[in-house]
Amino acid sequence: MTSHRIPAIDLARSLALLAMAGYHLTFDLMLFAHLPPGFVFQGPWPLIARAIASSFLFLAGVSLWLAHGTGIRWPAFWKRFAMLAGAAALVTIATYVAMSGQFIRWGILHAIAAGSLIGLLFLRAPIILTVAVAAAAFTAPHLLRSDLFNDPYWIWLGLSTTIPPMMDYEPLLPWLCPVLLGIAIAKLMTRAGAWDTLRRWQPGRLGRAMLWPGRHSLAIYLIHQPVLFGAVYLFTRYL
Repeated sequence: MTSHRIPAIDLARSLALLAMAGYHLTFDLMLFAHLPPGFVFQGPWPLIARAIASSFLFLAGVSLWLAHGTGIRWPAFWKRFAMLAGAAALVTIATYVAMSGQFIRWGILHAIAAGSLIGLLFLRAPIILTVAVAAAAFTAPHLLRSDLFNDPYWIWLGLSTTIPPMMDYEPLLPWLCPVLLGIAIAKLMTRAGAWDTLRRWQPGRLGRAMLWPGRHSLAIYLIHQPVLFGAVYLFTRYL
């Protein structure tokens, strides 16, 4: 419920959405030749893209603990999981129709849905074990890549040596890592009583205006890129 939400978490989601929209706008400007070819694949931009994706997955882990840390509320969990999985499938279908060979087989929504499901196993696990598995997930692609995983059915795992061209790709390994770190940090904050402090914090007028996107992050994620793409197309076509 809105009254039980932590404004700082909603604000963090809103800032992540703003960063994501800025990155996608830059990508669209490159796509329509307003920026040099390959612009977002050079310099700091790949690191920025990873940081944005990591922030969403980290916040997914934090939110999983806040929602179910004292006991898994199965109806609420399955409802949210179904929304995430359905949205991920919608992205796959839509990008397949629009982009054919570069369609998103396993993107950020797929990673959040899978990470949330796996994260349930760590809600009662010791923090040190959660961090250890997060570290293992991060290092696994560097140590365990093999041609055995090049079959398209293993694309979700992240251990293949060849990756088909995709507009977005966040496989389970290493992207399970920020989800588990989010759970671990949220547990530590619970032990320190930090969430009680954050619940009492209220943002100013501008901050309150920034809460709305964070409370509707899935819907904004789904609609922002078509809107930005359409806006850049119209700008290019008619101005």
